[in-house]
Amino acid sequence: MALYQSSVLKKYLKQQDKATLDKAYIRYSEYFLHPVRQENIRNAKEEQFQATFLTELFVKVLGYTINPDPEFDLTTEFKNQKNNRKADGAILKNGLAIGVIELKGTRTKDLESIRRQAFDYKANQKGCVYVITSNFEKLRFYINDATEFLEFDLFELSGLDFGLLHLCLHKGNILSHVPLKIKEDSLVVEERITKEFYKDYSIFKRELFRDLVKRNAKRIRTARQQELEEITTDLAYK
Repeated sequence: MALYQSSVLKKYLKQQDKATLDKAYIRYSEYFLHPVRQENIRNAKEEQFQATFLTELFVKVLGYTINPDPEFDLTTEFKNQKNNRKADGAILKNGLAIGVIELKGTRTKDLESIRRQAFDYKANQKGCVYVITSNFEKLRFYINDATEFLEFDLFELSGLDFGLLHLCLHKGNILSHVPLKIKEDSLVVEERITKEFYKDYSIFKRELFRDLVKRNAKRIRTARQQELEEITTDLAYK
């Protein structure tokens, strides 16, 4: 299945505060939809733009507080718990990483190529749920496993697409695990749909069999009668 079941996702999208969403979209549009800035981002080196990217998207648009500001919930260069390797960024709750961020420059066209590295960071952060990868232009969002994700084109998000990005990545939603809750609710709905499908299919097969028997009962009786008459005739001549 997709990351989210469509009816479940629609319910959560409708619950977002429109005024907050509109303000965030304006801030996003002013920065990421500017054509000259887009070209400059494409030409920037990975190290040049990493901190700016986190600030412009995660702080100014999505509401995070970045280290070294007081009570920060976003930081750069976050060290693994089990070794000295570092994720480019991490979303923190009570000082622990619940999301890791791996960034590459726009010259990295295939985000799949950095998925393994990002999930290695996740595996080294106990309790980590979310993985975010980006080349500054495209962004992927994962929950717990690497088989399903949402992908966003940051250089051309419509208001509707931004609404989904905001739902998945806004500070308040991430820290309260709304994206995970949507996925869990989606699994429940998908399981119910599957059970209902097989129940309906089983009923359909049973009713189809009964209908076939009913339609062919007379023909079957006639055929059996003919067989019986033939057997009786054969015995009479023996």
